Amino acid sequence: MNVHVVIGHGPAGAATARLLADKGRTVRVVTRSGGRTEPGIEHVALDAADPGRLTAAVRDAAAIHLCAAPPYQRWTRDWPPLAASVNQAAETTGAVLVLLGNLYGYGPVQGEMTESLPLAATGPKGRVRARIWEEALALHEKGRIRAVEVRASDFFGPGVTDGGHLASRVVPRLLRGKPVSTLGDPDAPHSWTYLPDVARTLVEVAEQERAWGRAWHVPTLPPLSVREMTGKLAEQAGVPPVPVRRLPSAVLRAASLVSPMMRELREVQYQFDRPFVVDSGAYRAAFAAEATPLDRQLEATVDWWRGRPAEG
Repeated sequence: MNVHVVIGHGPAGAATARLLADKGRTVRVVTRSGGRTEPGIEHVALDAADPGRLTAAVRDAAAIHLCAAPPYQRWTRDWPPLAASVNQAAETTGAVLVLLGNLYGYGPVQGEMTESLPLAATGPKGRVRARIWEEALALHEKGRIRAVEVRASDFFGPGVTDGGHLASRVVPRLLRGKPVSTLGDPDAPHSWTYLPDVARTLVEVAEQERAWGRAWHVPTLPPLSVREMTGKLAEQAGVPPVPVRRLPSAVLRAASLVSPMMRELREVQYQFDRPFVVDSGAYRAAFAAEATPLDRQLEATVDWWRGRPAEG
């Protein structure tokens, strides 16, 4: 079996599917809406929360990469059936289950985040993310599935748009000389995980048996604040630096009244009000993998945004 199924076609799912195809794997992308099949990548339209249909779609798969995520405001309702369906498909077919996770499950911590930290989140979104991994790991330890989770900090890079804190709210604005606003302290150290490094890690762990049965942090560079990253992006773009301002609390409160996304972000406000630093040393040591150098990250990101229609 050389088929890899990628569930979800957002930035991470699309990048993972392309990388797998470039490596000669046969790729099947599962989304609700489907898509146009391209060389090496088949698109299938189905609801991945339907275990019967999903199992049929992954029957010949070597690995299942779960890169999908429900709408932010529906995590607590929609994640459990999706995760249960994917677990069942992995158990029935024997495909390796590769989960794309994040750092929400740890909750607020002091110091750098490592994979050995307990999943101690108390908020609903943090708990649901923790539970997804806890249930998959329990099945792995019982020998019913083979599972691994890849955890990333905030995505950054080509293909990351509205969901990225260094994306549509930053790069298009600095390219036009406009100020940038941030949700928290613009000078707090923050880890940014480069999207191509996320895809590379998802692909690597799927075929490395020694990676299974635990979570790994994607190789990530040392932290830089929003202000520092905005300055470096402006320098890469060859434009003057722009002001970087913290959104006032009153503005955030008002926005949360009309925006479900802004309302939901209150649970994870701590990620932007204090240092938010990921330690990816375990993966880098185990697999001799390093994060993409910062200058290449910046160059690719600016070039990608410049190739898009202008935004406000």
